[in-house]
Amino acid sequence: MGRWIDVAALGVTQIIGYGTLYYSFSILAPAMARDFGWPSEWIFAALSAALLTGGLVAPWAGRWIDRFGAGRVMAVGSMAAALALAACALAPYGFLFVPALFAIEIAATLVQYGAAFPLLVQRHPGTAQRSIVYLTLIAGFASTIFWPLSTWLHDFLTWQQIYLVFALMHVVLCLPIHLWMSRRLPIAAEPADGDGARKPPSPHSCLPPEARSKGFLLMAAGFALQSFISSAILVHMVPMLGALGLGLASVAVGALFGPSQVASRFINMIFGRELSQASLAIVSAALLPIALVLLLVTAPSFTGAMLFAVLFGMGNGLYSIVGGTLPLALFGAEGYGARQGQMMSVRLIVGSAAPFAFALMMDQIGVKGALAVAALFGGCAVVAFAAIARLVAVVPVRQLGDGMLPR
Repeated sequence: MGRWIDVAALGVTQIIGYGTLYYSFSILAPAMARDFGWPSEWIFAALSAALLTGGLVAPWAGRWIDRFGAGRVMAVGSMAAALALAACALAPYGFLFVPALFAIEIAATLVQYGAAFPLLVQRHPGTAQRSIVYLTLIAGFASTIFWPLSTWLHDFLTWQQIYLVFALMHVVLCLPIHLWMSRRLPIAAEPADGDGARKPPSPHSCLPPEARSKGFLLMAAGFALQSFISSAILVHMVPMLGALGLGLASVAVGALFGPSQVASRFINMIFGRELSQASLAIVSAALLPIALVLLLVTAPSFTGAMLFAVLFGMGNGLYSIVGGTLPLALFGAEGYGARQGQMMSVRLIVGSAAPFAFALMMDQIGVKGALAVAALFGGCAVVAFAAIARLVAVVPVRQLGDGMLPR
């Protein structure tokens, strides 16, 4: 029962964390640009720089999580997020707004998946992989909730007032949950069913020591390539589809992305129990280039574009799961926070540069050429995860006991 309470409570904080610190920005950015007298491109450039800063801080955040506990770090992050949102809202000039925006993305590394996944590993090491799947299913509704919520609030509030409301959410809702979870005993130290039995120990690495460095590099490469594709396509999806001849239908096609993400997580939750995390990573990576190639060969077909959005959304939805479960399956729970911080750093740094790089490619070689390059990157990610699966397959069976298989 405790696991479900933890997942549900964290699901609430993840919806708020992603909704207030990331998804709402695109809705409020035009008003921000207007108030500061900036072009909209400058506001999004500031966001990219802030995301880059968050990526650089992520490895330190991971080490803090291992040292002090994820719950305590997330509690600090809730306060930091509230203060950063308030600082953005109260900034009278753009040159004061930008460092506050940087603070928002630094706080995000302390309260989003990079901290929530380690908290589940620390609280429920024996069932963390499934718990991460359930958490991503709940958090997948962040955009579905906060895009319309931000739009509705903006009908009668300024963006500054909305950010103050969001800051209050972090103090009133997220902070108590994180404080409550930080003070609870780790599940491994709690007796089960009152009979004195202990919970399962932390899962161990399924990679032998000599393969860990290679496995880490392959995983980092695969995630970096996926992050590039995901960030580039999501930022440019509507104008990209318009340039391919979809016109106004591009908005309807883009709307399929969010539900497809949630659907893929739900399907994996129901049917993916027997699938190894390395295999799930291959499926996730393969869906992205398949979707891009399908769009390339069918454009400007509306049906082809819809299939692209569904497949791309499903691949991206699984990517969020694999980002938490694959490092746990390959390397175990020890040092998971630091390792997750390193992975988040790679993903955020590459993701922050991807929209600009993709825009440059579209300008130089056209939309179809840029899509072809992105599909090639996706194929390379599949190769990287396939190499990881091969590493896992050659581990002697005698090294894998209960709880050590990368399920």
